[in-house]
Amino acid sequence: MDSPTPVRVRFAPSPTGRMHLGSARTALYDYLLARRTGGKFILRIEDTDRKRFVAGAEQELIDGLRWLGLEFDEGPDIGGPYGPYRQTERQSIYQKWATELVERGHAYYCFCTPERLEKVRQEQQKQKLSTRYDGTCRALQLSEARSRIAAGEKFVVRFKMPREGQTRAVDMMRGEITWDNKELDDAVLLKSDGLPTYHLAAMADDYEMKITHVIRGSEWLSTFPLHVNIVRALGWPEPAWMHLSVFLKPSGKGKMSKRETAEALKDGHSIFVKDLIDLGYTPEGVLNWIVLMGWGVAEDDVMTLDQMVERFDIHHLTASPAAINFSKLDHFNGTHIRLLPIEDLAARLKPFFVAANYAVDNDMLLKVTPLIRERLVTLDDCIPFAGFFFNDTVDPAPADLVGKDLTPAQSAEVAHKAYTLLAGLPELTHAAAEPPLRQLVEESGLNINQVFGILRVAVTGQKVSPPLFESLEIIGRAKVLARVQKAIQVLKTL
Repeated sequence: MDSPTPVRVRFAPSPTGRMHLGSARTALYDYLLARRTGGKFILRIEDTDRKRFVAGAEQELIDGLRWLGLEFDEGPDIGGPYGPYRQTERQSIYQKWATELVERGHAYYCFCTPERLEKVRQEQQKQKLSTRYDGTCRALQLSEARSRIAAGEKFVVRFKMPREGQTRAVDMMRGEITWDNKELDDAVLLKSDGLPTYHLAAMADDYEMKITHVIRGSEWLSTFPLHVNIVRALGWPEPAWMHLSVFLKPSGKGKMSKRETAEALKDGHSIFVKDLIDLGYTPEGVLNWIVLMGWGVAEDDVMTLDQMVERFDIHHLTASPAAINFSKLDHFNGTHIRLLPIEDLAARLKPFFVAANYAVDNDMLLKVTPLIRERLVTLDDCIPFAGFFFNDTVDPAPADLVGKDLTPAQSAEVAHKAYTLLAGLPELTHAAAEPPLRQLVEESGLNINQVFGILRVAVTGQKVSPPLFESLEIIGRAKVLARVQKAIQVLKTL
């Protein structure tokens, strides 16, 4: 991708809820464009909506970005040349530009009460008209407005949208878009509490922070003409705009609802980054999954973050809606797990064992990890596959100890022969144990699944486990013999 100059892009979430996949994808595309061009990736917290503010949401956003590996160059906790990076700390900047717009005749003071505005809205609905501000204060003389402000009357600042002609703007994915100005509303820029709305704050910050490319969600398309007119009214350089495709629920019909999100979580999936961390997903798998939902490359391409940077071209992003496919997430996650070095994977598995109250021996974990890597879809799959390695004892279901088509007594006899054989070995290694155990199968007249199945359940406590002989070696002679002896006693009681 050719880029004449390094870009400056911003990820600008509101701390009004949890970090979800849409936010993560926007941040990822910002990051890729910045790194691809040698530019800067900025985190800005748009926290002026105090009614919807959620304590802890900002930290979850920062933690989510860092977990994904999307390190920002400027932000609220690291600073930068264009700070502060929280909008509530930039209030004087917005008041300055609101005043400038009023002075230039592009905005006006509005004194309409919420009660009056509601009456207007209801009347418009009765007449089946579009609901918008009726322009009552638009024609006020500036001198009169200032007198009312001086008298203590509450006010907001509204943008004076042009009433005639059309507004045209270019979206990098959709091309030129045209709106009839008579259909556009005079939106509030500065609220009565002195805080800005998104429309003023985001545009002012993009200008002040020298943002060159604005990548954001398609929900902002409806107010795109307002934002373009604000930028042009102040004579600012216009950034390149891009409104990303929407995420659809797995069926492809509509966005995920709260109920569907809850159902997905029951199945071990989520649209929230923090949940995905807790569910055992890897940042590599999540990034690979979301980067392809809106990027016109093969949907099964396996890429690391560095490879994404090398290949990224903003012109290859598509406007087509992308359905959330959790099966693809599982595919990419399992693939990236198998690409991890053993030491790295073991370090990532350990917290899940610890959280499940297993006493983890690091040396044993390094031996166990290669045995289970191929079977892991998520990191927390390590618990059902390999928890037994870190227990002193196991407690299999008695019925599971009974071999297929065998009685408890016959199964006890098989277990006893296996115990005697293992106890007589000079060392319990894969190489030492496998030949005599296979000979036991031949001599018993039984099949491998019957003999090895009894031994597997006795030693691991479960019907499905990593390879048996490798498991025996890792568990160790003392524990193996104790577990088989215990299984024999249980079988004798059945």
